[in-house]
Amino acid sequence: MALVEMVMPKMGESIMEGTVLKWLKSVGDTIEQDESVLEVATDKVDTEVPAIQGGVLKEILVQEGDVVAVGAPIAIISTNGEDTAAPAAPAATEAPAATPAPQAAAQPAAASGGTVAKLDQPASGRFYSPLVLNIAREEGISMQELEYVPGTGKEGRVSKKDILTYVESRKNAPQQAAAPQAQPQAPVAAPQPQAAPAPAAQPQPQTAPAASKPAASYSGNVEIIEMDRMRKMIADRMVDSKRISPHVTSFVEADVTNIVNWRNKWKNDYKRREGENLTFTPIFIDAIAKAIKDFPMINVSVDGGNIIRHKDINIGMAVALPSGNLIVPNIKNADQLNLNGLTKKVNDLANRGRINKLTPDDLSAGTYTVSNVGSFGNVMGTPIIMQPQVAIMAVGAIKKKPAVIETPEGDLIGVRHFMFLSHSYDHRVVDGSLGGMFVRRVADYLENFDVNQSI
Repeated sequence: MALVEMVMPKMGESIMEGTVLKWLKSVGDTIEQDESVLEVATDKVDTEVPAIQGGVLKEILVQEGDVVAVGAPIAIISTNGEDTAAPAAPAATEAPAATPAPQAAAQPAAASGGTVAKLDQPASGRFYSPLVLNIAREEGISMQELEYVPGTGKEGRVSKKDILTYVESRKNAPQQAAAPQAQPQAPVAAPQPQAAPAPAAQPQPQTAPAASKPAASYSGNVEIIEMDRMRKMIADRMVDSKRISPHVTSFVEADVTNIVNWRNKWKNDYKRREGENLTFTPIFIDAIAKAIKDFPMINVSVDGGNIIRHKDINIGMAVALPSGNLIVPNIKNADQLNLNGLTKKVNDLANRGRINKLTPDDLSAGTYTVSNVGSFGNVMGTPIIMQPQVAIMAVGAIKKKPAVIETPEGDLIGVRHFMFLSHSYDHRVVDGSLGGMFVRRVADYLENFDVNQSI
């Protein structure tokens, strides 16, 4: 019988963890390769995770609602495909637990004796779930101390029950709990001053929310709406981006009359032939991709003191969901697609985004982002950068305006179509000259659009 460990897959760029929403299979169920096993949520997308190999679901390692790090084990699959392997799961589960069993048994006894049970040797390199790490941080337990906590999970991992049992025994015997922590270190008295502030510091974070409680009392006719999971995550990402990147925004107004006239000429034919709408967005993305090739230092990200220049031009487009939240799928290698290919890709991503059918691959590896605020009737905006990218462009609504038209016979006043381009960029690595020249080059490509081309 071969056992395969199924791990939390990488769900997209900069995503380090996911929340288990629902298990679609139970222990003992037969599953096919690539068959959906569970639903996982991230700050960008909710998606189903397929089985990496066919067989029998032998063991579920994480529960619904758990936050799991990318790469962490989530299930065990028996690849022999026999249902009879399922009853063996308890035995297999018991076997790894046999090693830490004496430690688990020693915990209640140790607690009753006024001491805290600890491992004889630190469990270096052991995996800890985000939940266990959060509990340890809140209780003032250092990583050095956490390595001595007995675990009853697979391969001696510390479960939620293990860390809570340890915390309880630690509170009942604070002096003894501090002393064993000093054993792996030379000085005995040194850890105690650090161990003492941990419980003392704990009430401070708890009292802060208590002090802000009165703010929850509202007067007047109001409605309190709790943020959904995605809105909370979007809020965190936006705050992080403003904290990380010093934002600067440059504006350019572009004459897009030729584009408007060209689209009006072709949109009905395209609709009849392809069954899809011909929008302005693919034209904007095409101009941005060309400008990125002219200014490759816009297509970068920052890693500490290093600038990472991306060879691929993967342009993300912000899509509004029915809930009002935003999601940003990416067009991979946008510079290698013609206008028809970009139109197909834009329509596909927008349609699947609105019905929550995007995949993790659709959301990964973006290097630049465009947001069409003109679709909301806005003439311009100051968009927030999608980390770890360094720039984002907002395209505004197209408006008719009187303008001076230069002709061989002299200047004339005519009606033209104009739009604003707003370019926000990270001033750590993009100076005003580069940021301003880039958005001006995008406008130049739009104004010099080839009206003789077909689609």
